[in-house]
Amino acid sequence: MKAKSIKGNTTEEITKSFGAALEDGYVPTLAIVFLSITQDREAICKMLEEKDILIFGATTAGEFLDGEIGEESVVIMLMDLNPAYFRCVYFETGEGQTVEIAEKIGKLGSDTFKNPAFIVASGGISTDGEMIIKGIQNATGPEITIFGGLAGDDFTMTGTYVFTNGNYQINGLVAIILDEDKVNVAGLATSGWQPVGTIRTITKSEGNIVYTIDNEPALDVVIKYMGVNKNLDEWKDVIVNVGSEFPMQLQREGAEPVIRAPLFANKSDRSLVCAGSVPQGSKIRFSLPPDFNVVDRVIEECETVKKNELPNADALIMFSCKARHLSLGPMVSDEINNVKNVWNAPMAGFFSYGEMGKATKGKHEFHNNTCSLVVLSEK
Repeated sequence: MKAKSIKGNTTEEITKSFGAALEDGYVPTLAIVFLSITQDREAICKMLEEKDILIFGATTAGEFLDGEIGEESVVIMLMDLNPAYFRCVYFETGEGQTVEIAEKIGKLGSDTFKNPAFIVASGGISTDGEMIIKGIQNATGPEITIFGGLAGDDFTMTGTYVFTNGNYQINGLVAIILDEDKVNVAGLATSGWQPVGTIRTITKSEGNIVYTIDNEPALDVVIKYMGVNKNLDEWKDVIVNVGSEFPMQLQREGAEPVIRAPLFANKSDRSLVCAGSVPQGSKIRFSLPPDFNVVDRVIEECETVKKNELPNADALIMFSCKARHLSLGPMVSDEINNVKNVWNAPMAGFFSYGEMGKATKGKHEFHNNTCSLVVLSEK
């Protein structure tokens, strides 16, 4: 499989770059498209559809090609993967709850390939990413390969979308189902956030909504923890800071903690809406952001994946949390570039509101504040 990556700030620039990518006779079959909500999704998709290219797309909170980070731009990864080795599918939210939709995708995968792997993107601001993992695993079993991310909207919190051929504004799930007998799919999800402070208890929650922590309103607890007196009229700024600097780590017996970051707050009941489930009764600790050594640790983990799982790559796809971008600042560009250099393969990615992937010492699950990398090569 040969992959080519292109980027642009306008539809015209993308059209020109796309034409240049095809000049040598290259015939892509699949396009991974990550773009700002300000871009013309329909026009860009129709450009690809004219060449009979299948599309897996998501809106973003920033997009990148290798280590070059864009704002309100478009990045596209083109692949000439054998069409018999993959399938693109989607379901709208109106067709059921997230877990039910994900279950349908899992069943489609099992019905299509003996050993399916899934790359999934979700539209919808308040989607519970944990339910995507649960639904797919309900249909396939717990050992299945799942990577992906929750779409963004330039951090406006106005609406996120995924899209595919003929459907450009999906509030639901879009997925690439890959045949792992024909395509190697490896990767990792890594964070670097360190737990700090005392263990607290989630005393009231429902799904991905946290109402109270230690019997106090959740929003009050995080504001108190931050040590600032924030005006609730500026609540969106409060949640940005909490998500990027002080996410919650769910403590788990026999497994590494998993991070949950608030997306936004409800001022009326002072609850927090997180990107993934936070079960009532859970024990949590707040977090401090990674130190300057985090990039080195990420590269070490990537080198381990290269050595033990997949020495050669045709393409790299990265889902990196927007909160990670906010916290790491310029270092995030170094991280992306250095990961690419491990395999020296084309890379495309975006800053997301939640990530799916495999922790270094765990299974495939839903994360926040992580860098989730997918490494692909055709067998």
